[in-house]
Amino acid sequence: MSGTEHPGLIPPHGGTLVSLLAQGEQAEALREGLRSLPRLRLSPRTIADLELLTVGGFSPLTGFMTRREYDSVLEDMRLPNGTVWSMPVTLAVSTEESAAIEEGCQVALTIEGEPLAVLTVEEKYTYDKAREARLVYRTEDTSHPGVAALYGQGDVLLGGPVAALRLPPHEDLLHYRLTPAQTRAAFVERGWSRVVGFQTRNPVHRAHEYIQKCALEIVDGLLLHPLVGETKSDDIPADVRMRCYEVLLECYYPPDRVLLSALPAAMRYAGPKEAIFHALMRKNYGCSHFIVGRDHAGVGDYYGPFDAQHIFREFRSEDLGVTPLFFDNTFFCRACDEMASAKTCPHGPEDRVIFSGTQVRAMLAAGQAPPREFTRPEVAKVLLDAMAARRVT
Repeated sequence: MSGTEHPGLIPPHGGTLVSLLAQGEQAEALREGLRSLPRLRLSPRTIADLELLTVGGFSPLTGFMTRREYDSVLEDMRLPNGTVWSMPVTLAVSTEESAAIEEGCQVALTIEGEPLAVLTVEEKYTYDKAREARLVYRTEDTSHPGVAALYGQGDVLLGGPVAALRLPPHEDLLHYRLTPAQTRAAFVERGWSRVVGFQTRNPVHRAHEYIQKCALEIVDGLLLHPLVGETKSDDIPADVRMRCYEVLLECYYPPDRVLLSALPAAMRYAGPKEAIFHALMRKNYGCSHFIVGRDHAGVGDYYGPFDAQHIFREFRSEDLGVTPLFFDNTFFCRACDEMASAKTCPHGPEDRVIFSGTQVRAMLAAGQAPPREFTRPEVAKVLLDAMAARRVT
């Protein structure tokens, strides 16, 4: 673990920024022992979880959850010691794989045959997938992408601490893959102590821009922190989204007040519980505040539009640490001639420029740019160019 913290910034969740990357003699010993260890090939989602465990994005977790931790998080949204934690972080394997693994042994965790880390298996246990689906996603419907991923994974969970040999290799967005230690150092260098984090898996449009700038009025800086791990197949690819953020920041934001960085997490689409999860991760990256908008981390109609805001009321502010900033649905109002929300705009739906993700994708597929009131033209051009390139290939 890392005990080095920056004065003035919010402490990491649990008080200490975890680092599981083995150094020196420990790393050498791990490498020497690899020859005799059984090996597990990790799924993309588990690779993302391992990376966040390693760099401290999941602080205070130091490994994959044991049954006691898993049950406590499912039932109470807390770790056994009382620390708030809303989502299980587990390593699932098949029954056949688990048969070759004994409790107390070590296992090499691999990507494409190359070891990333070593797991000390404290416990292996079966679990009820339907129960986890109900408690995390509020549904057992396999049309829900999070539930489908859950039902598609192995039937046995391995719990225990992790020691990492290296981070997962990446070929893209290398400049933006900042660890929590790096974002915290960047905030200190810029003189920020009050930082607001913004979670997105979509290109930032005018409504997002509006709430980010509202938040910027009360803090020192913004961490624009798009999620670049596994998402749904119809979500805009990460490299396209990042280019959208780049052109937006070039033209419409003060450069000394925004840091663009990529979060390697996989999307779970768990709505309210994932909103807490996202807030705690951004706390570890150094954010004192976190924006929670309409239907945060939602999908379909599984959650109410403001359920992700209501869940924060279940916790004391000192237990969360990070301060949520709640925003209503925002839009451009033609009658007001400006960005607004239902809290500030008296006009009806006929004056409000609002598009669903499905509508925007259909417009782009037809080669039509969304209106300026919805998307900045520079962003629309990036999206149209990407769509045209996809048609060519």
